[in-house]
Order: sequence, then structure tokens, then C-alpha cells
Amino acid sequence: MLSPMDDYPIHQVAQPVRQVATSDRNFYDRYYFNCYPLTGELFLIIGLGQYPNLGVTDGFAVVRSGDDHIVFRASKALEDRADTTVGPLRIEVLEGLQRLRVVLEPSAAAVSFDLTFDATVPAYQEARHYRRQLERVIFDTCRFVQTGRWTGELTVDGQRHDVTPETWRGNRDRSWGVRPVGEPEPAGRRATEPQNFFWIYSVMAFDDFSVFTFIQEDEVGRRIVEEAVRIRPNAEPEWLGRPEHNLEFASGTRDVVAATLTFTLPNSDPITVRCELLLANFMAIGTGYGLDPDWRHGMWQGELVVDNLRKKVAEIDAGLRMFAPVDHLARFELTDGAGTYSGTGLFEVGVIGPHAPSGFTSYTDPAP
Repeated sequence: MLSPMDDYPIHQVAQPVRQVATSDRNFYDRYYFNCYPLTGELFLIIGLGQYPNLGVTDGFAVVRSGDDHIVFRASKALEDRADTTVGPLRIEVLEGLQRLRVVLEPSAAAVSFDLTFDATVPAYQEARHYRRQLERVIFDTCRFVQTGRWTGELTVDGQRHDVTPETWRGNRDRSWGVRPVGEPEPAGRRATEPQNFFWIYSVMAFDDFSVFTFIQEDEVGRRIVEEAVRIRPNAEPEWLGRPEHNLEFASGTRDVVAATLTFTLPNSDPITVRCELLLANFMAIGTGYGLDPDWRHGMWQGELVVDNLRKKVAEIDAGLRMFAPVDHLARFELTDGAGTYSGTGLFEVGVIGPHAPSGFTSYTDPAP
């Protein structure tokens, strides 16, 4: 079926834009943003995704403010892939790879905003993320990442925040490809051979540069994918070497409370980053990223459904938190030779299932 996008010279395969090259049900195309003040009192995450082979588009905004976990979410039937709106939520590309506007119109939700992201470094294309399970491709994704500053306004529980680029930061990414989405599929034999998910994804903004790293490891600690780069406004990305991690867990849980990262080039002294985790946003709770049986990314909700969810962070079960990554607003101290630099940004971490280097042998054993 044709759409207005077919008038643009952007086709990649011999079929209309609405029809992606693969028939895999799990194909997706998603925006992610985060936004925070340097004072660190709240952490906003926004997402919008399309699932062409499921015929669904959905979006969310989740705020961590004090002990409040506040979620707006919406879902609708996907028709025109150029339509980046879901109910009162919309995304506008003002200047590709540089400026984007995200708007959540005032409604029954406790949060609304009109925010413009302006990039501070060039968009960086990450290493391809690829993984199989029992011969089936379960991850095959492309993604780029970018740090920036925000301008506009944000209202949470009736309190308006004037968002200025001097004091509000964030990062965004765009990813697309294949990853598990939609209603759960029958596990079949996969239930007898489950995979772990050990994941660190950190985006750090310093005054004159940004640092990006991510690590995925299997059950014994072998690397599935890894990357560590420094990105400056007017220079080629600088490879920082192999990333290593040391995570500190709260006793009796898998909640990460602090971390140290090191990047080591051959024949060079390591770069060390101490990560102070300021505020945890449990973005998997209610947004579609997690295991909620009634709301998952790409799940069919109806022609248009707009919904809200609210929880106290203290009421989020620690056992449930074991099965989803957590996005932390973090402060970073990077030491590189004689120089030390302070920055802020995202520290996303998930330690799901067995991971021998962390001392976990099953899906439910906590840290001692």
C-alpha cells in the first residue's frame, strides 16, 4: 500500500516504504530521548516506536521525580510511517541529526512538555547489535547516539519547569531492526535454553566532548558487542579501547548502586570513569520495555488508546526489577592521564539471568 512517503527518493527495496525488507514480526523503528536538569531532581525519558509488521505504533513518557514514577503511554494502529504522533504525543524532526522537537500536549496525564533537543556533538553510529538463539536472529539492530541540550517547558504534577540549554542536558538515540516486541510468542524449545541479558549502556556529556560506551556479555562473560568512543564537536570519533566494568550491587538485590568503567588502548594507560548513580528511572515499568502483561512495545491495544500509570518507587518490587534494565541519571568523573573531567548523563544497566563475572548463577539469586 502506498503512502505519501513514496513520493520521496528514499526506497531501499523494491516495495513501498510502508513495507520493510523483512517480514520478521519483530522489526521495529524507534526514537529515545532523555532530559534532566543539572540539579538532578528529576529524570524524564521519552520514546516512540513503529512496528510495521505488527501494524502498531506507540509512545511513552516516564518521569522519576522524588519517590514518584509517573508514566504516560499511548498506542494506535500504524498507517502512515511519516506520522510520528500517538494521541497527544508527537515528535518533529526540525533538522535531521541536529534538532528535534518532542511535545506531549496537556491532558489527563500528570506530565506535559514542549521541548526542543539541540545536539552538541555529531550523531555517532554504534556497532551493529546481533545475536541468535537456536538459529533464530533475536537481535539485529542499527542505532546512532547523540548528546545535546534542551529548550522549552516541562510540567510535572502542576509544577512548571522552564527548560533552558544552560542547565538542561540529555541524550537521544534512534534504533531500528529486529528485537523482541509485541505479544509474547510461545517459547517452545527456547524455554529450555534461555539466554541471559547483561548490558551496560552509558552516554556521558562533558564540557568539551562526550563519551559513549556499551557492553553486552553472555553467561560466562564473553563479549557479544562492545564499544567505547570519545566524540568531539568537530573531530573524528576517538576509539578509547576495550571497555571494562566493575559494578557495585545493593545487598539482597541486583540493584546497581555505583560503577567504575575503564577503557584501555594497547600500550596505553587506562582511562577511568567513576559513575555516581543519582536517580534511577525504572523505565521498564509501565512503558512497554518490561514484562507488563498488558503493555509491551508493539502490542495491539486498539485503534487509539491513551493511558496513564503511577507508582511509588518504593513499591516497585525488587524481584521485578531483576528482569529489566534501569536508566540512571549519573554523574561521571573521568580521569585521563593528568586530567580529570566532570560530566553527567545516562548509565543504563541490566543484569538479567546468569552472569558468572558478577557471581549470579540463575535468574533470581541476589547479590550477597
